[in-house]
Amino acid sequence: MAFEQPKIVIVGGGAMGSLFGGLLAGGGLDVTLVDIWQEHVGAINRDGLRIIGHGGDRTVRLKATVDPQTIAVADVVLFQCKAFANEVAARSVQHLVSGSTVVISFQNGLGNEETLGRILGETHILGGLTAQGAVMVEAGVVRNFGDLPSYIGEFGGGLSERAVAIAEAFTRHRLPTVASANIKKEKWQKLLGNAALGAVSAATDMTSAEMVAIPELRAAILRALDETAAVARACGIPLGDTEKHAIFDKLTDTGRGGTGASKSSMAADIAQRRKTEIDIIHGSVSRLGREKGVPTPTIDTMIAIVKGLESRYTKPAGKQDQGERRKRQ
Repeated sequence: MAFEQPKIVIVGGGAMGSLFGGLLAGGGLDVTLVDIWQEHVGAINRDGLRIIGHGGDRTVRLKATVDPQTIAVADVVLFQCKAFANEVAARSVQHLVSGSTVVISFQNGLGNEETLGRILGETHILGGLTAQGAVMVEAGVVRNFGDLPSYIGEFGGGLSERAVAIAEAFTRHRLPTVASANIKKEKWQKLLGNAALGAVSAATDMTSAEMVAIPELRAAILRALDETAAVARACGIPLGDTEKHAIFDKLTDTGRGGTGASKSSMAADIAQRRKTEIDIIHGSVSRLGREKGVPTPTIDTMIAIVKGLESRYTKPAGKQDQGERRKRQ
């Protein structure tokens, strides 16, 4: 099985998708970004993708499109869109997935691999996660906050030939990646950091390092970390104190390639008045906690706060204001 020079399609050209695409294309791979943001796609095709921050400012040439039907072939498809868009996104690239094509979810939360597998076929799916941090600055420009590793692996466990080959190819082409024999456990470790930090960053508009420097916020963050770890253990994923803090410490560190200087993607969603992944990230922990009889009061409070923030610019399904109703009458 040859993945030495894989053709890469990245579904979701936001901050992390753009960063991954820019790094891999800068390393010499054939990369195409798929995104619905026409201005961003146009800027990349016209001027290249500008990466600033960690690693130095540079411009990378790669392809971008709003129409995945224009893409003929892919060896590896990375999903980096918001998790709630997975079903529509998966169907849009279904024509690319056949034979030995591999699909990797680098998304937040739980259940993404199962959703993609139902549409694209379970045998094509690998799990993935990254400790990298990035933010969109403007159309065509992404800021990189660190140089932390990413992980991929068979969702059923074990170290496969294809996972090792893809990880080696990504690493050779400037995206440091490790093949994991237990990607489910790795993803739970990442979820610990997302659940502990994401909602607080969204509510305060602060970076990870700024939040943990405030004693009261740090205490709340650590309670959420403990609750998420307790749910993981109830689900059969043993996470000790050392493992519990492994990724969390990297996400809050501003040195040694850590991403503590970045805000969460949820903070960016709130700032841009977009739908967040609170239901995918914190909601999955809360739901599993109820199923397993594990209390998650801090996580539940975080969900309520973010839902409140979202309510400032969204309306409950099925409800319209009086002006809108009059227009339709």
